[in-house]
Amino acid sequence: MLTRLGRLAVRRSRAVLAAVLLVFLGLAAYGAGAADDLDLSRWSAPGTESVRAGDRLREDFRTGNPNLAVLVTARDGDVDSPATRRAARALAAELTRAPGVTHVTSYWDTRSAALRSRNGRRALILARLEGTATATRALLGTLAPQLTRTTAALDVQVGGQEEISRQVGEQARGDFLRAEAFALPVVLLLLVLVYRRTVAALLTVAAGLLSVLGTLAGLRLLAQFTEVSTFAANLALVLGLGLGVDYGLFVINRYREERAAGHTNPDAVVRATAAAGRTVVFSGVTVAVSLCSLAVFPFFFLRSFAYAGVLVVLTAVAGAVLFLPAALARWGRHVERPAAPASGFWHHTALRALRRPLLAGGGVLTVLLVAALPLLGLRFGLPDERVLPRGTSSRTAAEIVHREFAAEPTDTVHIVLAGSADTRAYAAALSLLPGVYQVDAPSGAYRHGQRTAAPGQDRLTAPTGRVRLAVVPTQQAMYGDVPAFVDRIRKTPSPAPALVGGYPGETTDFRATLLERLPYAIGIVLAATYAILFLMTSSVLLPVKATVLNLLSLSVMFGCLVWVFQDGHLSGTLGFTPTGSIEPSIPVLMFCVAYGLSMDYEVFLLARIKEEHDRTGDTLRAVGEGIRRSAPLITAAAGILALSFLSYVGSGVVFLKELGLGTALTILVDATLIRLVLLPLAMRLAGRANWWAPRMLRRLRIREARTPTDELPAGYV
Repeated sequence: MLTRLGRLAVRRSRAVLAAVLLVFLGLAAYGAGAADDLDLSRWSAPGTESVRAGDRLREDFRTGNPNLAVLVTARDGDVDSPATRRAARALAAELTRAPGVTHVTSYWDTRSAALRSRNGRRALILARLEGTATATRALLGTLAPQLTRTTAALDVQVGGQEEISRQVGEQARGDFLRAEAFALPVVLLLLVLVYRRTVAALLTVAAGLLSVLGTLAGLRLLAQFTEVSTFAANLALVLGLGLGVDYGLFVINRYREERAAGHTNPDAVVRATAAAGRTVVFSGVTVAVSLCSLAVFPFFFLRSFAYAGVLVVLTAVAGAVLFLPAALARWGRHVERPAAPASGFWHHTALRALRRPLLAGGGVLTVLLVAALPLLGLRFGLPDERVLPRGTSSRTAAEIVHREFAAEPTDTVHIVLAGSADTRAYAAALSLLPGVYQVDAPSGAYRHGQRTAAPGQDRLTAPTGRVRLAVVPTQQAMYGDVPAFVDRIRKTPSPAPALVGGYPGETTDFRATLLERLPYAIGIVLAATYAILFLMTSSVLLPVKATVLNLLSLSVMFGCLVWVFQDGHLSGTLGFTPTGSIEPSIPVLMFCVAYGLSMDYEVFLLARIKEEHDRTGDTLRAVGEGIRRSAPLITAAAGILALSFLSYVGSGVVFLKELGLGTALTILVDATLIRLVLLPLAMRLAGRANWWAPRMLRRLRIREARTPTDELPAGYV
């Protein structure tokens, strides 16, 4: 098939290029509006107890998590002064009239101590914004600036979980655009230096841009039928350009090799398409399968990255096996340059390592294991305002509440009972739990096992007969082990079947569901990539070694995450606040992305080694020749892709810093120490066992296409 595609690109190069140009323009026009059709997400897992509790709160009590917090500071006196009280009540009434706001609770109406700071200068107004994450954050984009003000009586600041999430998304979008604006010209410059030909660099970047636009258009089309996360578009930008560069380097370099061997332009194009194209297809399938594993999670945030991964691979492979061959058929003379020299830094390094396999392998392995050691201290936690840079308004408001308030009312745990019941003993028992500041029940407010106040104005009994309780946590509870806090509440005996929700319950269930599904995702990735590598190599052992080495490089990545982002080393240099834990969804995403990209280079190197082994039957010679041919390209491709990811280290959002630094480190370690030192050494030590497979399984091999040895007719171009 690839040979036929190469012949088609040669025979009909003008038609293919014209069609690609039209498709490019169409994709650009349609994909440009993708951002308007994509959605934002929340930290919740469909079908879990906390989500069911939220449904009951909305349907029976017309309320829910207070996701907007308005922090009011008295300019003169304290929050109980007449002037402050009048101004604050007017502000609460204004908020009640705002579109999308369904429930407002203020200190001045409830007199709850949980809503008042210790020194009496500040108090809170809490509100519930109903709707999807996309709708509420769009509303907040207008509402938050309107509420933020300084008057004669009040200073008003806006915070809360929804405002924090809105500012995270806003910051991330700006950081992505700045990173890509920096990365694109730098990538082009580096490609010019690698190729020493401007046309070759432009063609490679064009293939990457084609992949980006095709993915954005595909995501917009999918968004008409299912929810697609806005962050999937960001992955499309970096992966589309990165894979376009990787595949372009290998196709163009293979074309140069064929021309240097004396083949005509048409023959060289067909040969390059058949040989390099096969490697590109296997590589693309590996990357796609790694990202497709994210579909096992019931969160559209992660599923969207699976959609983006498939689209990126399809478009990048299409650019490599159709657009680039047609372009080479037309402008190949502007790309040609002598093939890679017979020796080079990585070739000599590999040869020296092969002469002393135990010494070289032991040294590199020791370095990698030491770098991976911090992984043993990995602790998963929940996100908070510290993911944003200092000085961001919602983070500033949250820090004031944490510092000056005894309780965290925006993180109230809501309990919905199945029917009417006497909740006095239950509320008293809940108020005795560690980390509980106050429990609001139909019978009143409870602290330390005692009733401290009469029933407030909040509706705690529904017309259906159901009742609810609000468990207000302390500040220490929300900055500690939140899942353990929620678990203690859920284990407390209740007078009727209970659903425990609220923001702490949602984030706890999100983490539990994520970790529960994680083994399935890892199993799919490992099994599928093993099968793909077996079909490419017909070897039982080579895919096993590839998997082990891949996991080793990923261990280094996670060791870096723990050492830097969990433990706080380099936090001053990188500009973030460590929290002592790692939010689990980002490492899961990084695992799938980094594993696919690592296998990308594994496929490139193994394909060339196997090609040489099939030709000579000599494993040691095949390894040396494979490294000589592939190492410069792998190093260049890895350096360019790592630079693209490193551009996100300057982001103000910790999640993007983690993604950028961790993935870039994995790519560089994998393309150098792993693929060009440990892999060759392992192959030398295994010898002939590298190529062993049972006779029955060898029949499953996908064989290479036979490219013609004679030149194609000159009329093809």
